[in-house]
Amino acid sequence: RSPQPGAGGGDGSPGSAAAESPSTEDFSLSLLDTNLPAEAETELRSFIAKRLAKGALFEGMGNVASVGLSIAEYKVGCYYCRFQQENLLEMATLESGINAQEYVVCFLGGSEKEDTFRLELDKYIQSLKINLDLEQKTLETFVNPFLRSWFENAICPIQRVVQLFQEKLAFLLHAALSYTPVEVKNADERTEKDISRFLAAASLQGLVQEGTMTSLCIAMTEEQHKSMIIDCSGPQPQLHNAGSNRFCEDWMHAFVNGAEGGNPFLFQQILENFKLKAIQDINNLKRFIRQAEMNHYALFKCYMFLKNCGSGDILLKIVKVEHAEMPEARNVVTVLEEFMRE
Repeated sequence: RSPQPGAGGGDGSPGSAAAESPSTEDFSLSLLDTNLPAEAETELRSFIAKRLAKGALFEGMGNVASVGLSIAEYKVGCYYCRFQQENLLEMATLESGINAQEYVVCFLGGSEKEDTFRLELDKYIQSLKINLDLEQKTLETFVNPFLRSWFENAICPIQRVVQLFQEKLAFLLHAALSYTPVEVKNADERTEKDISRFLAAASLQGLVQEGTMTSLCIAMTEEQHKSMIIDCSGPQPQLHNAGSNRFCEDWMHAFVNGAEGGNPFLFQQILENFKLKAIQDINNLKRFIRQAEMNHYALFKCYMFLKNCGSGDILLKIVKVEHAEMPEARNVVTVLEEFMRE
């Protein structure tokens, strides 16, 4: 509905498009930028129009669906997200007479596996939304390159970290699980962002209580070794004050073996399984501790579980923080610490 030129969507791997979309039923879609052939772009626009007509696009929340396009023999995966420019959204809220210009961005990939990265792509669109400017200069210098590199920037970081660290990935997994602070030195901007994102993705944030994570971060920071340092000045990263355990080493092999296929979706799945197993182990240990409050045999089961799970060092720290205010459970954890030290 707005005659102003808007922001375009360039290509990722293998395709992307951006279109302007008003929120009323009598809308029309104006193409702003695409790398698709004309026929495929028309088909994609028709698909998005139907979704808009059904009210199936919520602002800032991406969706993933299969789309049949003439450029491929099979259906391709399409991530699509509707959003408004940040400053126009604020103006529209203040002055109801203003119609904020809206956009739909589409990224096309090989399959619906893009759903694996839907949250990452939502964050990617959020960055675009904040930095979007209607001036042509910004469109050419920021928006178009930003959209063209969606696959490289939103999908591939975990894969790049695995390829960079190889066997040393076990130390990175250990730091993420234990919330050890990490300092990256002598790295280019992309590598530093990749490492930061990997650590965030491999941590249990959102899966373990927030108060526990805060206390654990404080406890790890106060420990003697403090931060793990990653020096990227050479061809292979050098690590200092790094820790590991059998659990992280086993999962490192799963990542390194998966690197032969070079599939970023596989790495994401391995990472999710890694976190799922860590949470299962934490829940099992908590259950054993509750039983051990009244049963000495259960206390021995706790000890054997910690000894054999491969990640006893981290699990013990997590439950120690969580049970700090529970006297009976705290006593069990204290005994377990003594046994583990011996």
